[in-house]
Amino acid sequence: MIDLYTWTTPNGRKVSIMLEETGLPYEVHAVNIGKNEQFEPAFLKISPNNRIPAIVDRDADSGPLSVFESGAILIYLAEKTGKFLAAKGEQRAKTLEWLMWQMGGVGPMLGQASHFVNAAPEKIPYAIDRYISEAARLIKVLDTRLGKAEYMGGDYSIADMATYPWLAVAFDLIAQGKPEIVGEGANVKRWLAAVGARPAVQRGMAVPKV
Repeated sequence: MIDLYTWTTPNGRKVSIMLEETGLPYEVHAVNIGKNEQFEPAFLKISPNNRIPAIVDRDADSGPLSVFESGAILIYLAEKTGKFLAAKGEQRAKTLEWLMWQMGGVGPMLGQASHFVNAAPEKIPYAIDRYISEAARLIKVLDTRLGKAEYMGGDYSIADMATYPWLAVAFDLIAQGKPEIVGEGANVKRWLAAVGARPAVQRGMAVPKV
């Protein structure tokens, strides 16, 4: 049994999608970041960075094991189940390459764009344009990649699970805001439809129920 500590964010839904795809039994613990529940002492013991998602694997070999950071969790679950991450070779390298691309680029850039557009107390045009432009550039990079491969790493993998929740909510907004950078985005649209049609993805995107 996996304990999943999560909220209704793209980072959280990466892991619920993976849990649904692998079929591992899990129990959801909603951590309402709007109420600062991520800063409670009990959660800090599980996630030292006070961020969701985090998991506790009750069935780890050495006893209950906590893992934080969404990318680390995805790799851990992939290696635990032997699914969605090749054991070695090019397929593994490509999957990890694009997973790290998401972790270092898509998540931070789209997160900052959302902050400056929706949450910042002062509208700063330079900051808004900077982060939306970089998000658009990253979408163009992905579109080029998906013109060469069906999925990000070649086969459907944890890289796709990590990226889909972000672009499912942001692609249209970014593409409309920066069409001169994104272009048509036909390959990303095809990929979004294919990933979004997977039943496990649909179930994972509905976690947690609040």
